[in-house]
Amino acid sequence: MGTSIYITSSEGHSGKSAVALGVVNALSRSIGRVGVFRPIVQSAEVRDDILELLLSQLDPQNRGPEYESGFGVTYDDVHADPDEALSRIVTRYRALERRCDTVVIVGSDFTDVGNPAELGFNARVAANLGAPVLLVLTGLDADKGQPRTPEQLAQALEVTLPELDAAHATLLAITINRADENATDEVRRAVAERALRELGHKVPVWAIPETPLLMAPSLSQLLDAVGGELVYGDRELLGREVLGIVLAGMSMQNVLERLKEGAVVVIAADRTEVLLAVLLAQRAETFPSLTGIVVNGPFEFPPAIERLINGLNVEVPIIRTNFGTYDTAQRIMQTRGRLAAAGISRRKIDLALAKFEQHIPAIEVVALLNVKQSLVVTPLMFENTLLDRARSDRKHIVLPEGSDDRILVAAGSLLAREVAEITILGEESEVRGRASALGVDISAAHVLSTSNPDYVARFADEYARLRSHKGVTIEAATERVRDVSYFGTLMVHLGLADGMVSGAAHTTAHTIRPGFEIVKTKAGVSVVSSVFLMALADRVLVYGDCAVNPDPTAEQLADIAISSAETASQFDIAPRVAMLSYSTGESGSGADVDKVRTATGIVRERMPELLVEGPIQYDAATDAAVASKKMPGSQVAGRATVFIFPDLNTGNNTYKAVQRSAGAVAIGPILQGLNKPINDLSRGALVSDIINTVAITAIQAQGS
Repeated sequence: MGTSIYITSSEGHSGKSAVALGVVNALSRSIGRVGVFRPIVQSAEVRDDILELLLSQLDPQNRGPEYESGFGVTYDDVHADPDEALSRIVTRYRALERRCDTVVIVGSDFTDVGNPAELGFNARVAANLGAPVLLVLTGLDADKGQPRTPEQLAQALEVTLPELDAAHATLLAITINRADENATDEVRRAVAERALRELGHKVPVWAIPETPLLMAPSLSQLLDAVGGELVYGDRELLGREVLGIVLAGMSMQNVLERLKEGAVVVIAADRTEVLLAVLLAQRAETFPSLTGIVVNGPFEFPPAIERLINGLNVEVPIIRTNFGTYDTAQRIMQTRGRLAAAGISRRKIDLALAKFEQHIPAIEVVALLNVKQSLVVTPLMFENTLLDRARSDRKHIVLPEGSDDRILVAAGSLLAREVAEITILGEESEVRGRASALGVDISAAHVLSTSNPDYVARFADEYARLRSHKGVTIEAATERVRDVSYFGTLMVHLGLADGMVSGAAHTTAHTIRPGFEIVKTKAGVSVVSSVFLMALADRVLVYGDCAVNPDPTAEQLADIAISSAETASQFDIAPRVAMLSYSTGESGSGADVDKVRTATGIVRERMPELLVEGPIQYDAATDAAVASKKMPGSQVAGRATVFIFPDLNTGNNTYKAVQRSAGAVAIGPILQGLNKPINDLSRGALVSDIINTVAITAIQAQGS
């Protein structure tokens, strides 16, 4: 049975789900099994967006039970019989609680307009679940669209506290969400002083400033609101946020002058000249990037206009609706954005987490609940640890593949959460234009063309100098350094960046060959190798070499083992090295076993303090019971953390088998042995893989 926290607000539109997202993220960094519970949902048949969002942020293997166990009753149940509903909520919560280390409980959404008893019912639920309350106050007056003053927020708290007290709910902390960004200290101080006066003791008070993007509706929400149909453009861009509306009820020139970044333009279907002008503006670098276009009215486009639009290869989504201009505009204006809406963009999640992390440190949330840190290390814990470590000493990472959407989305996430300084290679107008179309904010990134004459000249001189012994001329070097991998590697070599991550759209050889030629291997290291960090359900292991060396010699295998042990230490994994083979100890013989035995001897000679065992079979390296029989008394057998495979065939197949059969998260390959960090991506890399690899590269750069 674990502890819990009940997140509720005093009214609607507080951004409670953003706070809940931050709390779940903070707890999942250091606690094993985190559960999420919604006491009241709209319907048992329609899935709750907030519950789905929060569950999606947890490790599938290590989170609390799935969706069906994560809610109590419906609003209809509460209206029919509040006492019976409360009893059922408690019963369902207890069943969930028994299987979790901690549970984040997210209160109801104030859908009952004009029902002042809703906070009181949330307070009753919190008291009966034994969950202390994190109260979310709304820093923005949603009706007036204006920030609340410190005194108004203090009064809001004063009105709210009696509801909690009457239900015997315990107030744990207060978050003022959507606060005036120019007065966060003032509102926090005013609320803290009022809480002290009313309660007689201090409670933590935090303030998170208003971020308009988090409350902006997505284009897909507007499509539903106007009962529209996507007729042109990229369906993938429907998730982009709408940051404004332009009603094109004026001349073409005046419409163009009023275009705004991220806006939706509403155009009557018979104003095709305005539509075509807006579409041409989207192809020009001198106009803002729109989120979408809504064409209203029952008029069909003439065939010539249809042909013209088709020829423009339109990316910006164009939605058709039969409503008139007034009704269309009204429906759009009445659509409110929600963080937990279906199809939420990665950008919103990253921004919500970044704002939470900036204003409410994770360590304070964990300390507030007095939850013991888990000895288990889940994949999500490890990934968050990587981001935290990278963030603690930000390094500059170059991403050469600026034409890949995954790179742009990952860069936006890394920048939003301040993990690293980023340079993206590509033509600036193309890179920024595509990012804008994707709804990705890379405004903080550097974008650099590989044709930049100043850089090309400098890099060509350096490359020709480094490769003069191979007969490389300035002319040949000038051509070579325009290649994205060579350009990025030279940036790292010359100190213009601290590390490079590539390979999403290029082969491993294309990514790492420039490293061999330019950055070169560390002193005393004979071979560049790789490891995967294998995040299992409860721990992280190191597998090497699974990506680079097909059939290493005994000397190279020893180098790989030593480099892998150093990499393990760099990521806080105590190295206990297992030199794997098909036999254990002295039980077998043959060329393959002898190679591993020789390599083990070399490691012991070069690194006598390193715990290493070999040759050893995988089961003896991981299973204590097997180890006690095959290699009793060993400090490595049964508890190995670093696994060195005898060849690439064995290593590559094993890591993939464990990844698929055990559901492990394979982070890598991480290259080791180079003087500066350069890492390769799989061409099938997900955005999360790119983010993890950039964080790892930044951490490597911290230690170089």
